[in-house]
Amino acid sequence: MTRNTVHKFVATAVFKRDVFSETRVGHFENEPETRIIRRVVSAAPWWSKPLAWFLARREIRGLKQVKGIEGVPQLIATDKDGLYRSWTDGSPLHLARPAHAEFYRSAHRLLRAMRRRGVTHNDLAKPQNWLMTPEGLAAVIDFQLASVHRSRGAIYRFMAYEDFRHLLKQKRAFFPEAMTPMEKRVLAKRSLPSQIWFNTGKRLYNFVTRGLFNWSDGEGTGDRIDREGPAIISALRTDARVSDVALSLYSLPAKGVGIYAFVETTADEASLRSKLKGQKVELVQPVSELPRRGDGTVRDDILKLIATNQMQELGALLEREPDIRRLVEPISANRLNFTDRRLTQEEGSGSKT
Repeated sequence: MTRNTVHKFVATAVFKRDVFSETRVGHFENEPETRIIRRVVSAAPWWSKPLAWFLARREIRGLKQVKGIEGVPQLIATDKDGLYRSWTDGSPLHLARPAHAEFYRSAHRLLRAMRRRGVTHNDLAKPQNWLMTPEGLAAVIDFQLASVHRSRGAIYRFMAYEDFRHLLKQKRAFFPEAMTPMEKRVLAKRSLPSQIWFNTGKRLYNFVTRGLFNWSDGEGTGDRIDREGPAIISALRTDARVSDVALSLYSLPAKGVGIYAFVETTADEASLRSKLKGQKVELVQPVSELPRRGDGTVRDDILKLIATNQMQELGALLEREPDIRRLVEPISANRLNFTDRRLTQEEGSGSKT
């Protein structure tokens, strides 16, 4: 399917931007009420384009194979710049934290439906690739690493088993009291291929992503706000135009975390940075007004979602609290971090094994 078979796409926000693509959310001109995801692979830098298109082709092939399965994105169209797929309503597991049996039963059904089509997802260790829908059921997104298997040989069986095992890791993290003895035994012993991957392939993956591509999953967070925050806030408050400051952490590309300062002020970023006098603050965003609760305290939950570029989660929050949309959307639209790395400590214990 090519671009001339779909109507003009109207982007309303950029969800993330990395070395493999730019992901936008919006709608087709003739269907403003239907949200669409647009992955622009051509936006990748020249040096990563071959790998970016390799991943995009995997995603396209996987989405074609799972067409019609409930709980997975539906491929709408492809063109020379990338692809369009359906939007999936839901909250990622590290925010939804599902603690009811039906979610996990629906997740098992979803994995079985994918296996019947010969598809393995291969990236379900990440809680943000699992969603809990408004109905409390499971959905999965991000098929860039998915595999379509022509036969049900050893490789297929291993990958399907790992998808199942990663589901159990999520269950252990968010609903441990419901783990069965069999499920506990599965998690207690890593399979031989998994051990080999952990000791060899994963190290190569980390070398490529963190070394060659200067990217990581957010290890080494530390607690910079406790150590450095008071001095940063004090320095920014020396500007009489600053009425308040809120700090959040976000994952840096290679390793560790950066400090993201949201500053309630009429001053510009350059003026604010001149007050820092050697204090290391990676991102400084002036805002006209910080979001607050009824008691006047700053909504650090909202600012954390913006700082870590969790736009799908922020969208779900604004659906629940539409009264704050007018205030929050300008802050989100002018955010300074467009990556999608999460802090490991925020993802729960599901990433330990």
